[in-house]
Amino acid sequence: MNKDKEDMETAREEIRTLVVKYYNDFLKNDGTFSEGDRIPYAGRVFDEKEVVNLVDCSLDFWLTAGRFSDEFEEKFAKLLNVKYASLVNSGSSANLLAFMALTAPELGERQIKRGDEVITVACGFPTTIAPIMQYGAVPVFVDVTIPQYNIDVNRLEEALSEKTKAVMIAHTLGNPFDIKSIKRFCDRHNLWLVEDNCDSLGSEYTIDGKTCYTGTWGDIGTSSFYPPHHITMGEGGCVYTNNALLNRLIKSYRDWGRDCVCPPGTDNFCGHRFDKSFGLLPEGYDHKYVYSHLGYNLKATDMQAAVGCAQLEKLRGFTEKRRDNWNRLKDKLSDLADIFILPEPAPCSKPSWFGFLISVKEGATDSKGLQITRNRITATLEEKGIQTRLLFSGNIIRHPCFDELRNNDNIYRVVGSLENTDFVMNNSFWVGVYPGMTDEKIEYMSKVIHEAVT
Repeated sequence: MNKDKEDMETAREEIRTLVVKYYNDFLKNDGTFSEGDRIPYAGRVFDEKEVVNLVDCSLDFWLTAGRFSDEFEEKFAKLLNVKYASLVNSGSSANLLAFMALTAPELGERQIKRGDEVITVACGFPTTIAPIMQYGAVPVFVDVTIPQYNIDVNRLEEALSEKTKAVMIAHTLGNPFDIKSIKRFCDRHNLWLVEDNCDSLGSEYTIDGKTCYTGTWGDIGTSSFYPPHHITMGEGGCVYTNNALLNRLIKSYRDWGRDCVCPPGTDNFCGHRFDKSFGLLPEGYDHKYVYSHLGYNLKATDMQAAVGCAQLEKLRGFTEKRRDNWNRLKDKLSDLADIFILPEPAPCSKPSWFGFLISVKEGATDSKGLQITRNRITATLEEKGIQTRLLFSGNIIRHPCFDELRNNDNIYRVVGSLENTDFVMNNSFWVGVYPGMTDEKIEYMSKVIHEAVT
């Protein structure tokens, strides 16, 4: 190491030491709580390691994907025991890439084309279905079950048609859907399975004695690293698969649709940059500027990945804390079973809970005989500083984005009446169980919820 490199490393080490001091002096949360303090439904949980990584990365001034991105993809794939992981700029982009990869002509008869159908649910987050509709495929909406709040697998055969090519659904708030039944359905009919795992990183599911993480049972899994999620890098997401062809397609669509596989900043990785023919291009056209798909630029930055690398080391601890908080809250609310439908984990699963989902039973009344409604409870909780959330869209087809699309079978199709989906839209809400939630906060939430229904 020459003197300049020695001086640079000495300076970086001094900066790291100052960053640790800055974290301990100004950023560290002492965990104290007093009644009335705001209790968010979720939030970032970090220590000095994330801040050190972020500053260390900024000193490189490498502003796109780089060494931390490579490290994150490698460690993330190893953690989930999958072959390939592609870091992207958000969970929504991850869903977009997962779907678009299935539209590639390289997939032959299994290629999703405009007008083909994809089975999903209306009760969830809109970016699970947005790529389907934006491409011109047809989502087929199936109802959910309660109290798992996942797709009703008994309606799958009814949803099937000669145009069905895939199932694309999310594991709801960390609670896995019935993977065993859905995989069998997909295998029987040669359908793709895309697991939106954005709210469920760390959840586990067992089939015939084999336990794997959610997101890894299907053909493609997706994750989000937005601050409320199981780990965060601010904005960010990931697409993962065990299929080499799908991995190549995912990376192509992520990186402008290019045919070249050279990493950023690398030229002629394959050794054939100027000696091949593609499409109607002249022979020897620069392979770095050959586009095999109409893609996007959805890469994350190395600074995001630097934070994610530190967060990955905490995932198992975060997961256990989420489970502990969820169990504590359920125990404390168990006496309200005459008023609430309390959540239940899916059979054969070990969820990494994203939130604690509560539904108010229809006709429930308080001690004065007054009707108890979801809005009454959430208003009380918010007034007392407890942040609440609904189950995202509730029923997406009732939103304004469907005003000009409604009741058009060429754009979307509905199986049955979506009775439970509408029930969730009207009666369900959730509160947080994220790792920053202390026992004192759980106790206070339980107290306020009890007060809201008496």
